[in-house]
Amino acid sequence: MELLHSGKVRDVYADGDDLILVASDRVSVYDVVLPTMVPDKGKILTQLSLWWFEQLADVTPNHVISGTDVPAEWEGRAVRCKRLTMLPVEWIARGYLAGLGLKEYEKSGTVSGVALPDGLVEASRLPEPIFTPTTKATEGHDEFITYDDVVDEIGADTAARLKEVTLDVYRRGAELAAERGIIIADTKLEFGRAADGTLVLGDEVLTSDSSRFWPADDWTPGRAQHALDKQFVRDWSSTLDWDRTPPGPEIPPEIVDATRARYVEVYERLTGRRWDA
Repeated sequence: MELLHSGKVRDVYADGDDLILVASDRVSVYDVVLPTMVPDKGKILTQLSLWWFEQLADVTPNHVISGTDVPAEWEGRAVRCKRLTMLPVEWIARGYLAGLGLKEYEKSGTVSGVALPDGLVEASRLPEPIFTPTTKATEGHDEFITYDDVVDEIGADTAARLKEVTLDVYRRGAELAAERGIIIADTKLEFGRAADGTLVLGDEVLTSDSSRFWPADDWTPGRAQHALDKQFVRDWSSTLDWDRTPPGPEIPPEIVDATRARYVEVYERLTGRRWDA
Protein backbone atom coordinates (compact mmCIF):
# COMPACT_ATOMS: atom_id res chain seq x y z
CA MET A 1 0.00 0.00 0.00
CA GLU A 2 1.05 3.57 -0.64
CA LEU A 3 1.17 6.16 2.12
CA LEU A 4 -0.73 9.15 0.76
CA HIS A 5 -0.80 11.42 3.78
CA SER A 6 0.40 11.48 7.37
CA GLY A 7 -1.64 13.88 9.46
CA LYS A 8 -1.44 14.97 13.07
CA VAL A 9 -3.32 11.88 14.23
CA ARG A 10 -4.26 9.80 11.16
CA ASP A 11 -2.34 8.21 8.31
CA VAL A 12 -4.00 7.54 4.96
CA TYR A 13 -2.96 4.69 2.67
CA ALA A 14 -4.12 3.73 -0.82
CA ASP A 15 -5.16 0.12 -1.31
CA GLY A 16 -6.38 -0.23 -4.87
CA ASP A 17 -9.49 1.88 -5.26
CA ASP A 18 -9.97 2.07 -1.47
CA LEU A 19 -8.33 4.07 1.26
CA ILE A 20 -7.15 2.72 4.61
CA LEU A 21 -7.53 5.33 7.34
CA VAL A 22 -5.30 4.50 10.33
CA ALA A 23 -5.76 6.31 13.66
CA SER A 24 -2.56 6.54 15.69
CA ASP A 25 -2.16 7.12 19.42
CA ARG A 26 -0.67 10.56 18.76
CA VAL A 27 -2.08 13.61 20.51
CA SER A 28 -2.13 17.11 19.05
CA VAL A 29 -3.03 20.35 20.81
CA TYR A 30 -3.06 23.76 19.16
CA ASP A 31 -1.98 22.02 15.93
CA VAL A 32 1.21 20.68 17.54
CA VAL A 33 1.77 16.93 17.83
CA LEU A 34 3.03 16.14 21.32
CA PRO A 35 5.87 13.63 21.77
CA THR A 36 3.91 11.38 24.15
CA MET A 37 1.23 8.95 22.94
CA VAL A 38 -1.93 7.89 24.78
CA PRO A 39 -2.25 4.08 24.66
CA ASP A 40 -5.29 2.80 22.72
CA LYS A 41 -6.39 6.30 21.75
CA GLY A 42 -6.49 5.52 18.03
CA LYS A 43 -8.45 2.32 18.58
CA ILE A 44 -10.98 4.07 20.81
CA LEU A 45 -11.50 6.85 18.24
CA THR A 46 -11.92 4.31 15.45
CA GLN A 47 -14.33 2.05 17.29
CA LEU A 48 -16.42 4.96 18.56
CA SER A 49 -16.60 6.43 15.05
CA LEU A 50 -17.72 3.07 13.63
CA TRP A 51 -20.47 2.91 16.26
CA TRP A 52 -21.63 6.42 15.43
CA PHE A 53 -21.57 5.79 11.68
CA GLU A 54 -24.04 2.96 12.32
CA GLN A 55 -26.30 5.20 14.44
CA LEU A 56 -26.26 7.90 11.77
CA ALA A 57 -26.67 5.71 8.68
CA ASP A 58 -30.21 6.98 8.10
CA VAL A 59 -29.11 10.61 8.45
CA THR A 60 -26.30 10.71 5.88
CA PRO A 61 -24.14 8.36 3.79
CA ASN A 62 -20.63 7.75 5.16
CA HIS A 63 -17.30 6.63 3.79
CA VAL A 64 -17.00 3.27 5.60
CA ILE A 65 -16.50 0.14 3.52
CA SER A 66 -15.30 -2.09 6.37
CA GLY A 67 -14.00 -1.80 9.91
CA THR A 68 -12.51 -5.31 9.79
CA ASP A 69 -11.11 -5.80 6.27
CA VAL A 70 -7.84 -4.06 7.10
CA PRO A 71 -4.21 -5.18 7.52
CA ALA A 72 -3.76 -7.23 10.69
CA GLU A 73 -1.18 -4.88 12.19
CA TRP A 74 -3.80 -2.11 12.24
CA GLU A 75 -6.68 -4.19 13.51
CA GLY A 76 -9.04 -2.09 15.60
CA ARG A 77 -7.55 1.26 14.60
CA ALA A 78 -8.09 1.26 10.84
CA VAL A 79 -11.08 1.63 8.53
CA ARG A 80 -11.36 0.71 4.87
CA CYS A 81 -12.99 3.74 3.21
CA LYS A 82 -14.27 5.10 -0.05
CA ARG A 83 -12.11 7.67 -1.76
CA LEU A 84 -13.59 11.13 -1.40
CA THR A 85 -12.78 14.56 -2.71
CA MET A 86 -12.90 16.41 0.60
CA LEU A 87 -14.58 19.80 0.83
CA PRO A 88 -12.46 22.73 2.10
CA VAL A 89 -14.66 23.50 5.11
CA GLU A 90 -14.82 22.32 8.73
CA TRP A 91 -18.51 21.69 9.39
CA ILE A 92 -19.12 22.61 13.03
CA ALA A 93 -22.34 22.48 15.02
CA ARG A 94 -22.68 24.04 18.49
CA GLY A 95 -25.36 23.55 21.08
CA TYR A 96 -23.44 25.22 23.93
CA LEU A 97 -21.05 28.14 24.17
CA ALA A 98 -17.42 27.10 24.71
CA GLY A 99 -13.90 27.34 23.33
CA LEU A 100 -13.28 29.64 20.39
CA GLY A 101 -17.03 30.12 20.02
CA LEU A 102 -17.16 31.67 23.49
CA LYS A 103 -14.23 33.96 22.69
CA GLU A 104 -15.86 35.10 19.46
CA TYR A 105 -19.18 35.73 21.24
CA GLU A 106 -17.47 37.79 23.95
CA LYS A 107 -15.93 40.01 21.26
CA SER A 108 -18.85 40.44 18.90
CA GLY A 109 -21.99 38.77 20.22
CA THR A 110 -21.87 36.43 17.24
CA VAL A 111 -20.21 33.16 16.20
CA SER A 112 -19.47 32.70 12.49
CA GLY A 113 -21.90 35.53 11.78
CA VAL A 114 -24.72 33.94 13.81
CA ALA A 115 -26.14 36.48 16.28
CA LEU A 116 -26.70 35.10 19.78
CA PRO A 117 -28.72 36.51 22.72
CA ASP A 118 -27.07 38.87 25.18
CA GLY A 119 -25.99 37.62 28.59
CA LEU A 120 -24.69 34.17 27.69
CA VAL A 121 -21.77 32.81 29.72
CA GLU A 122 -19.31 29.97 29.36
CA ALA A 123 -21.14 26.66 28.81
CA SER A 124 -24.54 28.33 28.30
CA ARG A 125 -26.96 26.20 26.33
CA LEU A 126 -27.91 27.96 23.10
CA PRO A 127 -31.57 28.53 22.20
CA GLU A 128 -31.03 26.06 19.35
CA PRO A 129 -27.98 24.42 17.76
CA ILE A 130 -26.13 26.67 15.34
CA PHE A 131 -23.85 26.07 12.34
CA THR A 132 -20.45 27.74 12.76
CA PRO A 133 -18.09 26.71 9.94
CA THR A 134 -14.35 27.33 9.84
CA THR A 135 -11.67 27.13 7.22
CA LYS A 136 -9.70 23.90 6.93
CA ALA A 137 -6.19 25.26 7.12
CA THR A 138 -3.28 23.19 5.79
CA GLU A 139 -0.96 25.44 7.81
CA GLY A 140 -1.68 27.55 10.85
CA HIS A 141 -5.05 27.63 12.59
CA ASP A 142 -8.59 27.30 11.27
CA GLU A 143 -10.52 30.57 11.09
CA PHE A 144 -14.22 31.24 11.56
CA ILE A 145 -16.13 31.91 8.35
CA THR A 146 -19.78 32.70 7.74
CA TYR A 147 -22.41 30.65 5.98
CA ASP A 148 -22.21 33.12 3.08
CA ASP A 149 -18.49 32.36 2.82
CA VAL A 150 -19.32 28.66 2.52
CA VAL A 151 -21.83 29.42 -0.23
CA ASP A 152 -19.16 31.38 -2.12
CA GLU A 153 -16.70 28.49 -1.68
CA ILE A 154 -18.82 25.48 -2.68
CA GLY A 155 -22.15 26.77 -4.01
CA ALA A 156 -25.54 27.45 -2.48
CA ASP A 157 -27.07 23.99 -2.96
CA THR A 158 -24.16 22.07 -1.41
CA ALA A 159 -23.81 24.58 1.42
CA ALA A 160 -27.50 24.39 2.30
CA ARG A 161 -27.57 20.60 2.18
CA LEU A 162 -24.50 20.13 4.37
CA LYS A 163 -25.51 22.80 6.86
CA GLU A 164 -28.75 20.85 7.34
CA VAL A 165 -26.93 17.51 7.61
CA THR A 166 -24.38 18.91 10.07
CA LEU A 167 -27.14 20.08 12.38
CA ASP A 168 -29.05 16.81 11.94
CA VAL A 169 -25.96 14.79 12.90
CA TYR A 170 -25.42 16.99 15.93
CA ARG A 171 -29.04 16.75 17.07
CA ARG A 172 -29.11 12.97 16.70
CA GLY A 173 -25.79 12.61 18.49
CA ALA A 174 -26.75 15.00 21.28
CA GLU A 175 -30.05 13.18 21.81
CA LEU A 176 -28.41 9.75 22.07
CA ALA A 177 -25.65 11.09 24.33
CA ALA A 178 -28.16 12.83 26.62
CA GLU A 179 -29.88 9.48 27.21
CA ARG A 180 -26.50 8.27 28.50
CA GLY A 181 -25.80 11.29 30.72
CA ILE A 182 -23.39 13.08 28.40
CA ILE A 183 -23.68 16.56 26.88
CA ILE A 184 -22.19 17.06 23.44
CA ALA A 185 -21.41 20.76 23.49
CA ASP A 186 -20.15 20.96 19.91
CA THR A 187 -18.69 18.79 17.19
CA LYS A 188 -16.68 19.06 13.99
CA LEU A 189 -17.48 17.07 10.85
CA GLU A 190 -15.86 16.59 7.47
CA PHE A 191 -17.62 15.85 4.19
CA GLY A 192 -16.47 14.93 0.71
CA ARG A 193 -17.82 13.87 -2.66
CA ALA A 194 -17.70 10.26 -3.78
CA ALA A 195 -16.91 9.40 -7.40
CA ASP A 196 -20.63 9.49 -8.26
CA GLY A 197 -21.01 12.97 -6.78
CA THR A 198 -22.76 11.85 -3.58
CA LEU A 199 -22.07 14.00 -0.52
CA VAL A 200 -20.53 11.69 2.09
CA LEU A 201 -19.59 12.02 5.77
CA GLY A 202 -15.91 11.10 6.21
CA ASP A 203 -12.98 11.14 8.63
CA GLU A 204 -14.22 10.59 12.24
CA VAL A 205 -17.54 11.44 13.84
CA LEU A 206 -18.58 12.49 17.36
CA THR A 207 -15.37 11.38 19.06
CA SER A 208 -13.40 12.83 21.97
CA ASP A 209 -10.99 14.38 19.47
CA SER A 210 -13.67 16.09 17.39
CA SER A 211 -16.26 16.98 20.04
CA ARG A 212 -16.66 18.46 23.50
CA PHE A 213 -18.17 15.96 25.92
CA TRP A 214 -19.35 16.98 29.40
CA PRO A 215 -21.03 14.89 32.12
CA ALA A 216 -24.61 16.14 32.28
CA ASP A 217 -24.89 15.82 36.05
CA ASP A 218 -21.96 18.24 36.51
CA TRP A 219 -22.99 20.87 33.96
CA THR A 220 -22.90 24.35 35.49
CA PRO A 221 -22.93 27.39 33.18
CA GLY A 222 -20.50 30.16 34.05
CA ARG A 223 -17.40 28.04 34.53
CA ALA A 224 -15.19 25.56 32.72
CA GLN A 225 -16.75 22.10 32.54
CA HIS A 226 -15.31 18.69 33.39
CA ALA A 227 -13.90 17.65 30.02
CA LEU A 228 -14.31 14.07 28.84
CA ASP A 229 -12.40 14.86 25.64
CA LYS A 230 -9.14 16.28 24.31
CA GLN A 231 -9.86 19.59 26.05
CA PHE A 232 -8.41 17.97 29.17
CA VAL A 233 -4.97 17.84 27.50
CA ARG A 234 -5.35 21.40 26.17
CA ASP A 235 -6.18 22.61 29.67
CA TRP A 236 -3.12 20.85 31.09
CA SER A 237 -0.84 22.30 28.39
CA SER A 238 -2.14 25.82 29.10
CA THR A 239 -0.66 25.61 32.60
CA LEU A 240 2.85 25.25 31.14
CA ASP A 241 5.43 27.78 30.07
CA TRP A 242 5.00 26.76 26.43
CA ASP A 243 4.40 29.03 23.45
CA ARG A 244 2.29 26.47 21.51
CA THR A 245 4.96 25.95 18.86
CA PRO A 246 6.95 22.76 18.17
CA PRO A 247 8.39 20.90 19.90
CA GLY A 248 5.51 20.22 22.22
CA PRO A 249 5.95 19.16 25.85
CA GLU A 250 6.06 15.58 27.08
CA ILE A 251 2.78 14.54 28.72
CA PRO A 252 3.31 13.30 32.31
CA PRO A 253 2.16 9.72 33.04
CA GLU A 254 -0.68 10.87 35.30
CA ILE A 255 -2.08 13.10 32.52
CA VAL A 256 -1.73 10.25 30.00
CA ASP A 257 -3.64 7.91 32.32
CA ALA A 258 -6.36 10.48 33.02
CA THR A 259 -6.74 11.24 29.32
CA ARG A 260 -7.07 7.57 28.40
CA ALA A 261 -9.61 7.08 31.20
CA ARG A 262 -11.77 9.88 29.78
CA TYR A 263 -11.70 8.41 26.27
CA VAL A 264 -12.61 4.98 27.62
CA GLU A 265 -15.42 6.41 29.76
CA VAL A 266 -17.02 8.17 26.81
CA TYR A 267 -16.76 5.05 24.65
CA GLU A 268 -18.32 2.83 27.30
CA ARG A 269 -21.10 5.24 28.29
CA LEU A 270 -22.12 6.00 24.71
CA THR A 271 -21.91 2.50 23.22
CA GLY A 272 -22.89 0.51 26.31
CA ARG A 273 -19.93 -1.76 25.57
CA ARG A 274 -17.00 -2.53 27.81
CA TRP A 275 -13.71 -1.32 26.35
CA ASP A 276 -11.36 -4.19 25.55
CA ALA A 277 -8.28 -3.11 23.62
